[in-house]
Amino acid sequence: MGGVENYESLDALAMAQGVREGSIRPADLLEAAIERAERHVGIGAIPIPMFEEAREAAGTTLPDGPLRGVPFLLKDLHTARRGWRLTNGSRLFADQVSDFDSEFVSRYLRAGLLLFGRSASPEFGLTTSTESVLFGKTRNPWNPEHTAGGSSGGAAAAVAAGILPAAHASDGGGSIRIPASCCGLFGLKPTRARVPSGPRKGEGWSGMSISHAVSRSVRDSAALLDAVAGPEVGAPYWAPPQQRPFLEEVGADPGRLRIALQTQSWNGAPTDPECRRAAESTAELCVKLGHEVETAPLLLGDLELGRATQVIIGSNVRALVEEGAAALWSALPSSMFRSLCTLWSPGGSRAATQVGKQPGARSATNLDGSSAGLSAEKQCTLFPCFRLKIDQAITLRRLPFSAKLDERPLAQAHRATRESTQFTKRS
Repeated sequence: MGGVENYESLDALAMAQGVREGSIRPADLLEAAIERAERHVGIGAIPIPMFEEAREAAGTTLPDGPLRGVPFLLKDLHTARRGWRLTNGSRLFADQVSDFDSEFVSRYLRAGLLLFGRSASPEFGLTTSTESVLFGKTRNPWNPEHTAGGSSGGAAAAVAAGILPAAHASDGGGSIRIPASCCGLFGLKPTRARVPSGPRKGEGWSGMSISHAVSRSVRDSAALLDAVAGPEVGAPYWAPPQQRPFLEEVGADPGRLRIALQTQSWNGAPTDPECRRAAESTAELCVKLGHEVETAPLLLGDLELGRATQVIIGSNVRALVEEGAAALWSALPSSMFRSLCTLWSPGGSRAATQVGKQPGARSATNLDGSSAGLSAEKQCTLFPCFRLKIDQAITLRRLPFSAKLDERPLAQAHRATRESTQFTKRS
């Protein structure tokens, strides 16, 4: 199995320790990860393997960082790696190749991590199950008929399958925490601006979206956060620096804590009894450890929060799609380009609100056709005007263009988009 004894029992720090001591070679760790990735290809966790590039890197002198030689995956969402595809789970970006490294990735490389592929993400990271038209479904290795969660489902599935001990993930509305819960892992969403988002952008989703990881051990999560935390040049704002390394916090005496317990959802949706029992038993354990626990429901305005979230996420997705369209169709007449980029309309946002309130649209458990899981087609209905416009864009990319372009077909498609959005809203 790749020449590493007890590979799946080692966390990232244990692997790095073996590399430092000379008992494990980075190349052997990589081969163990690749062997498991190929064995578990059916779960759909790694749609963009970069095995040969990783093998070349493993044969060189890696940076002498705290995680030197540890195999690692990047999520296929927003985070750029020079020479790698970055699809964001969308056919619109299926052929996009980055020509630079995100600062976040540069810090991973300086830590000595051995990057060997991209993990799956749903289109634009918008859903809590990892399914896309481009790459298909990501399945839970504990039960292939269940979802791995989302949007970092590929990362969570890969770690839970034993392919690697930890993987890059990101979280705007639960995209680290949900897959960690689905796959039995540790998932932490850091405070906003704790880690860099540049150089392409200063923040994600107005600060709601931030990168980190899913892992099997708590100490790996702390070590990975130590490797990337801190502001970058040009950051619009940054989080206050921590008092000591996060790794030193693992196992440290926190003193007597005041802990708020919430078992109700913020929008009034029912919570699963098993989830409530887990939260309550954890609270009881904290009391036994000497901490103060108080039930304190977090009451938020359902409609107000929903509208604000739609504006933030909708405007960010529109900007992303416009960027992709500009790169692919910079030669289009301006009127056609404006029509292509009319993506977010009031009707579309209201339609998304109505779809989100339908039974079965809140969560995903199974991946078969009769389940509450979001299929690739269903997840697109959450943003109907995005889906139709992206379909138009994919079609346009295949059309030959002459000096004189007939804009009537696109105008007809544009009217059809509005009519479809209005129909969705009325229904």
